[in-house]
Amino acid sequence: MTDQLDLNYVNQLKLDALENIESYQDPDTPEALAQYTNQMKKALLADASMLSSLPEYLTVALYGNVRFPEQVHLKWQNWIDNNTMPSWDEFKVSVAFNNEDIPLVKAVKDESEALLKQSCAALFQMMIIDTKPVAKKEGLEDLNEHNDDYSDEYQDQYDYDEEY
Repeated sequence: MTDQLDLNYVNQLKLDALENIESYQDPDTPEALAQYTNQMKKALLADASMLSSLPEYLTVALYGNVRFPEQVHLKWQNWIDNNTMPSWDEFKVSVAFNNEDIPLVKAVKDESEALLKQSCAALFQMMIIDTKPVAKKEGLEDLNEHNDDYSDEYQDQYDYDEEY
C-alpha cells in the first residue's frame, strides 16, 4: 500500500516557507537569504528534532539548493496530482541535493522521512509548478481582463479626421 502525500500539509509548508523566504529577499542585502538558510541548516543538523515544531524550516533550508531534473517532472507532478508519497527508492533518484546538504538530508530522513519528501514536494511546487507560465488559448481573450487600449480595429479603413 502506498502512503498518501498530505497536500494540505505540503501547501502549508510551501506558504510558510515562502513567507520566510520573502522576508529575507531584500535588494539592499542580497546575501541575507543565503546567510539565513546556512544558519538554519546548521541548527537543523545539530538538532533535527526541532522540525517537529518548525517543519517549514526544512523547506526554507533547502530552497534554491535542490534540483529536480527535467526527466522527473512528470513523476513529481503525478505524485502531487494523485496525493502519492514516493517510495524512498523513487524519491532519492528524483531530487538532486547539493553535496553539502547530504548530511542534513540524512539527519532529516532519520527524524522524519515523510517530512523530507513533503518538503521536497513543496519545493517542487515552488520551483517548478509555480514558475510555469500560464498558457492562453490563441484567439480567446480573458473576459475579466480590461483592455485599456482603445484603438479601433477599423481605424486604418476610415479617416476619422474627416468632418461630416
